[in-house]
Formats: sequence, structure tokens, C-alpha cells
Amino acid sequence: MKCCSLSIVLLLGLCFYPRAGIADSEAIQDFCPAANPAEKSIFINGFLCKNPTTVSSVDFKSSDLNHAGNTDNFLQSSVNLVTAADFPGLNTLGLSIARTDMAVGGMVPLHSHPRASEMLFVSTGIVIAGFVDSKGRVFNNYLRAGDVIIFPRGLLHFSLNGGFELATAFSVLNSQNPGSVRVADTLFFNDSEMVERVMRRLVGLSASGIAEIRNGTQVD
Repeated sequence: MKCCSLSIVLLLGLCFYPRAGIADSEAIQDFCPAANPAEKSIFINGFLCKNPTTVSSVDFKSSDLNHAGNTDNFLQSSVNLVTAADFPGLNTLGLSIARTDMAVGGMVPLHSHPRASEMLFVSTGIVIAGFVDSKGRVFNNYLRAGDVIIFPRGLLHFSLNGGFELATAFSVLNSQNPGSVRVADTLFFNDSEMVERVMRRLVGLSASGIAEIRNGTQVD
């Protein structure tokens, strides 16, 4: 009877105190191979904490999203992602923030965040935004000022200016280092010869055709 009672107590403990159980904490970087214990250098999954006696209110404020980004580029857009690396107060909180500015005709192409879901809030303008699920289904919406859309963790998503004025949106992501994988960069701007060979076979482009895309010119 005592043994049974003890088992129940342990089970309840694991349910209500998951951090004391067998579950690992989630990764906040692409990889973290175990170091040789003999090595003196320390690399951790995150950042070391400041001495509590040196923490001040400045650590919990950021002005990095105050100003519009430069949209004078090929995509006519700017994304400023602020993580714990830039904003000390975010460390260990599982959060990062971003500002997206899109000129008329601007867009943020397909990309994913391997470690975070994203909640995007439209501040000004009209934005068309959506994501693609693992079955290839596209979920997109027209968003106006005050509207919010959710991009589930790890799924490809996009946004573009759907109006006739500058569009601005702010995002919150539930990781202090969400990561960002852009499809175009991975496929066309990768230095790997093997990736280029795969791309040439997949889309039927020649080496010169891929070079033209990399140079920002249009392929006939």
C-alpha cells in the first residue's frame, strides 16, 4: 500500500512539476553538441545571466523597433528581428520581437522559424499574409490595422503589402532565438555544390540560369 501511494505521489509530481521530470528544455539554437568535459570554454544553450546586483530597468527596455526599416531593396521590405542577443531582458523568457515594413509592392518571401510560432499584428496599411501547412494547404488572410495572424511553429509563411501605402507590422515570437530559414536563400544562394545540383535537377535550370537568379536578373 505504501509503495502504491508513493507511486501516485511521484506521478502527480511529474505532472505538476514537468521541469523536475524527464522532459528536456527546448533548444534555442540550431545545434549544441556536447563538449568534452575537459575543455575549459563554456558554451550554453542561451546566454549567461548578469549578476542580479547589476540588473537595472534599462535591461528591460528596447528602442530597436522605433524606426521604419530601409525598404529600398529588391523585396521592398525590411524585417528587424530583436532577440535576446540584442535585448538583454529577453534572456530566458522565451520571447523575441520584430518589426516588418513593406513599401507598396513589397513582400517578405516564404520562410520559417524552426524554434518559434509567430503572432503578427498589423499596425498600419493592408497586409496579405499566410502560411503553408505540412499537407501543402495555404491559409492566407487580408489584414488591416489592428488585425492579428498566427504562423505556427516551423511552417513556411509569407506576407506582402496589399494596399497603396507603407504597411507596418509587429511580431512576437515564442523563442529568444527563433531562427529564420528563407526558401530562396537556401535554394539559390547556398554555396553548396550539391544543393545547386539538386536545384538544377528539380527546376530544370542551367548553371547560368541559377547564376542569373543570384545576380537578381530575370530568367527568360
